[in-house]
Formats: sequence, structure tokens, C-alpha cells
Amino acid sequence: MDLKTRLEQLRRENQKRIKDTNDLDALNQIRVNLLGKKGPITEVLRGMKDLKPEERPKVGAYANEIKADLQENLQNRKDALEQAALTAKLATETIDVTLPGDQVVQGTPHIIDQIMDDIEEFFIGQGYQVVDGPEVEEDHYNFEMMNIPKDHPARDMQDTFYIDDQLLMRSQTSPVQARTLEVHDFSKGPLKMISPGRVYRRDTMMRRTLTSSTRSRAW
Repeated sequence: MDLKTRLEQLRRENQKRIKDTNDLDALNQIRVNLLGKKGPITEVLRGMKDLKPEERPKVGAYANEIKADLQENLQNRKDALEQAALTAKLATETIDVTLPGDQVVQGTPHIIDQIMDDIEEFFIGQGYQVVDGPEVEEDHYNFEMMNIPKDHPARDMQDTFYIDDQLLMRSQTSPVQARTLEVHDFSKGPLKMISPGRVYRRDTMMRRTLTSSTRSRAW
């Protein structure tokens, strides 16, 4: 059997093996055995040394053609098997959107928010308005307008967080009342308002100071 006939036989045999293979690992093993350094194609090419010089280029070109053809067959079969595996996986992971979903437990507002809402609702029902104001407040509104000048001892009880000499985190919501009084038109009636909100004090330090002072006086 000449080399060209042997190469053609290898192509037919392996094309069928590739087509009949349904496993990616088995397909890879065919590729290694067929196209590797110790494969049958390489073995056939070793026999080219016995050919006449003018025949070698033709046989070599034919061998490369068959090798490329088998490589294409291997790649096409690999792509087909991978696609089939993906399709099967997607089929098993399909979500039936017609099935009833799990009920999601809804959360509830924080208890403090609930209490504040109840308080606001009560006062609104009594004719009050709810007024909000800045949490970063001026010293003028937080203390001076509350009759607490800079040397007043009550400032120690409301020790707060200063941003600079004039700005601070409000220690009470009373500044909202002062701001609202400045703009309220009393010709339209009295001011009825509440101003719930966050305040900022060093309460932990204040409690420690009060405890220390109380113990000192007790002694």
C-alpha cells in the first residue's frame, strides 16, 4: 500500500470515529492519538524518505491536506458536543415562571419612626404643623436665641460637636422654633408647631460628669 492510499484510509477511518464520538474526553484522546508525534500520520510521513525526490512534495502536500481536514473535523465535532452539553444544561436549569413564587416578608418601620409618626399625627390633628430645620446649626440659634450665652453653665449640660466657632451639630430642636418665629406672620394667627428630629450631644460624657459630681457632693 502506497503512502497516499494509507493517508486516505486514515482519513476515512478517523472521520467515522470522530463522527461517532459523543464524549469530549474521548474526542480529545482521538486528537492526541491521531495528530501527535507518535500518531499514524506522522508514522506515514516517516516513510517519505523512501520516495523518489520528485514524489515527496506531492505526498507531503497531500498529507498536510488530510491533516488539516481531520483537524477541522475534530474542531467541528468538539463545537457540536459543547453546544449539546450547554443545551442540556440549560434545559435542566430552566425556571418555570408559571410556578407560584415565595412570599417575601415585608419589613416594618423602626419602632422610633413609628412613635414619631404617631406623635406627629396626633399634633397635626390638633392643628399643629411639623417643621424641620438644619442639623448643622449656628451657635446663634442653638444657644444665644435660647438665652444661653457663651458663659452660661447650661452649655456644659449640652456639650455638642463644633464644626467651627459659629457652626455646630444642634444639641436640641429648639433652634427650629426660633427660626420659624422669625418668619411667622402673627397677623394670621398664633404659631402652633412641633419640630421632632435628630440632635447631637455628648450624652455619655455628660452622664459621667453628673455621676462624678453627684458622688462628690454625696461625700
